[in-house]
Amino acid sequence: MSTTVDPRLGISGHVLRDAKAAGRAALVGYLPVGYPDVDHSIEAMRALAQGTDGIGVDMVEIGMPYSDPMMDGLAIQHATTRALERGVRTHDVFRAVEAVAVAGAVPLVMIYWNLVEQYGVEAFARDLAAAGGAGLITPDLTPDEAGPWLDASDAQGLDRVFLIAPSSTDERIAMTMANCRGWVYATSVMGVTGVRTQTSSAAPVIVDRARAADPSLPVGVGLGVSNGDQASVVGSYADAVIVGSALVKCLIDAEDAGSADLVRLRERVADLAAGVRRPVVPDDATVRGG
Repeated sequence: MSTTVDPRLGISGHVLRDAKAAGRAALVGYLPVGYPDVDHSIEAMRALAQGTDGIGVDMVEIGMPYSDPMMDGLAIQHATTRALERGVRTHDVFRAVEAVAVAGAVPLVMIYWNLVEQYGVEAFARDLAAAGGAGLITPDLTPDEAGPWLDASDAQGLDRVFLIAPSSTDERIAMTMANCRGWVYATSVMGVTGVRTQTSSAAPVIVDRARAADPSLPVGVGLGVSNGDQASVVGSYADAVIVGSALVKCLIDAEDAGSADLVRLRERVADLAAGVRRPVVPDDATVRGG
């Protein structure tokens, strides 16, 4: 593990850099707090950190349910709607952050900005830092409008991960990355999240464009990865592989079966963790162009 500290990388960026030094991409797993209920969602997040044999995700992306999401696919919409119906509240995210930190993974929170504003930007940053959180992923907040968050994250030493997309101009990518601390989140498709049979052909292109704009900041790729083979392919060109819907689907299937069993979730995480640790075989190159 690297011992040098780069302020630009914050907390989470060093996780990505250390994974790269180990010859692999980092694995980031998303689950929403509150589904199937708050206690079981936190237990599922611990399972993400552990897999089946102690090797799981490097970071947990803790999603805060929101009534009007802009990029969540059907599986995540289903889970977050149930979570809201069952009474999840914004303060529950801090319980989840504490649990993930204790479990040995780095907790990042993915949250729509209106919820942070309602809580109070400075208060949210204070409570997130106190709980052990690394920072925020804010899908609906652009750096142009993020003045209060830039100030609050600086004051608390938190990471701020903004998003870039295939539709972003080169100037927009450069500006967004200049305001990130930790890494930048590259969405690999235009549209909402969800499991896909092949990874997006736009993914390596947006990563290359990001690296051309700012080679010093790690790039994570999200949207569509569902298994270890896809994770291996995406990890061959990105610094982090982000998986959400495929993990949430494990919890939905368990609930539909009348179970709170996390075996399938652990097995999926183990497959993904193995994927980012193995080299891409030549035949898989066709997936990259998929």
